[in-house]
Amino acid sequence: MRAHELTLGRTFGVTFDHGDDFMTALSDFCRENGVRQGYIPMFLAGFAEAEIVGTCEKLENPDAPVWSKVHLANAEAMGCGTIAADTETGGILPHIHTTLGLKERSAVGHTSHLLSARVQFLTEMLVVEVTSPSMTRPRQPRLYDVPLLTFGA
Repeated sequence: MRAHELTLGRTFGVTFDHGDDFMTALSDFCRENGVRQGYIPMFLAGFAEAEIVGTCEKLENPDAPVWSKVHLANAEAMGCGTIAADTETGGILPHIHTTLGLKERSAVGHTSHLLSARVQFLTEMLVVEVTSPSMTRPRQPRLYDVPLLTFGA
């Protein structure tokens, strides 16, 4: 277990526009507002389409992460996540999980790591900036190369 007291900065209410690419809009918001790291306590969204981590195949190693994706369309979503600084590109590395309900399938739900999405009508989000410590997401070779959130240098 790792823990670190966070020093919070600004809090933003952010809305994305119909047709926006979710990850691009999030990156643009962070760049335009100088947000390098933080957390997203919640968002509400409509997605015309989204890709989340998942598979219908038998897992050869249930302990290993799943790298494949599932495509969903016409979904209502809610989620949360963290934003870490990408020290290599100067951008951000978001880690977002979401629950999506498919409207034409009696709102049947899917929950997983969000890989991509295109906004349908709206995304309403809260973003809380963390000013310190630094938050990064280095890959862990001993854990299947999964990028894990770290605090400090």
